[in-house]
Amino acid sequence: MKSLTSFLERRLRLQVNAGESAVARPWERKFLGYSLTWHREARLKVAASSVQRLKEKLREIFRRGRGRNVGKLIEAELTPLLRGWMNYFRLAEVKGIFDELDSWIRRKLRGLIWRQWKRSIARAKGLLWRGLKEAQAWASATNGRGPWWNAGASHMNAAFPKSYFDRCGLLSLLEQRHRFQWTS
Repeated sequence: MKSLTSFLERRLRLQVNAGESAVARPWERKFLGYSLTWHREARLKVAASSVQRLKEKLREIFRRGRGRNVGKLIEAELTPLLRGWMNYFRLAEVKGIFDELDSWIRRKLRGLIWRQWKRSIARAKGLLWRGLKEAQAWASATNGRGPWWNAGASHMNAAFPKSYFDRCGLLSLLEQRHRFQWTS
């Protein structure tokens, strides 16, 4: 690193930022939000810090959206953010992170719905209205567990499947990736 820095600064008269420069394996570094896998044939992937930044932005949106209609929240705030993020990271070849983010976003939305129902009776009626049996709906509504646990439970997955969020207009990152792969 020292010899490279001196060559770049003396010979080429370029300034090297020591805070952002390093000599390391490609999978240990990130560049413009991308990273590489450690396999023999390296593939582009989304860097972990980029995923964390997206999750922080999404958490802020979900925090602001607690009293709003889920469909309008998806349409007004989530879709533009996810579409822009996916357009930037469309070159990523590793698809696992997109699937994980899709399921994480749907779980956050289910948790948002669970919080909006507030009381056990509203939760039971909402689950009944979404097609659950009465015994299962009341057992789920009165289970005493938190929104995150309930958002991942089978009763909320049955009441709000992926197709529900597709109808609401939620952009699937994995489907967007497949669309970009076919067009390129």
